[in-house]
Amino acid sequence: MAIRVTELAHKSPARSAAEEELLDAAERLLVDVGYAGITTRRLAEEASVNHGLVHYYFGSNENLLVRALERFTERLIDRQRELYAADAPFIEKWRTAMRYLLSEDLSYQKAWLELQALAWNNPGLQTRLAQVNAEWRAVLTEAFEEPHRELKLELPLEALVSLVMTFNLGIIVERLGGVEAGHRELLAWIDAWLSS
Repeated sequence: MAIRVTELAHKSPARSAAEEELLDAAERLLVDVGYAGITTRRLAEEASVNHGLVHYYFGSNENLLVRALERFTERLIDRQRELYAADAPFIEKWRTAMRYLLSEDLSYQKAWLELQALAWNNPGLQTRLAQVNAEWRAVLTEAFEEPHRELKLELPLEALVSLVMTFNLGIIVERLGGVEAGHRELLAWIDAWLSS
């Protein structure tokens, strides 16, 4: 996901600003209208730049959209790493992460799933989104090592991380579809189990 230093060195301030405006516009549009509603012209209008810059700077709408997701992910991963590195009981970290899941990260979740659907038939995008997924798995693996050991879970750590990833994804998919039945009750049960 990281941009090479040589690429950054050759960018003018105007180009950097235009790219940021396009990335911001891509994030907003993925959330507001979804992939199907995004055209090159709409991206450019939302960013207040010339539409030719989309392809000139990013090569395609898809590259711009995935780069927007990668940038969005970088911000959230930094936040999550800081959360899990804090000197606090794991239960408090879990509660904060679940608050993010249920209320604060809805824009990210929509952008993520919009691009997941797009990648189903695009191997190049699948590869890039798999890298995003791997970043999240790495964060959770690191975060769950100590509680996994302390709780003496028989479930292998890798399986626990996969369970949490698919658990989160299931909640995200249902909530984006307007279904919230049982979520709070499930989270309350997990909270009680972690607290015992």
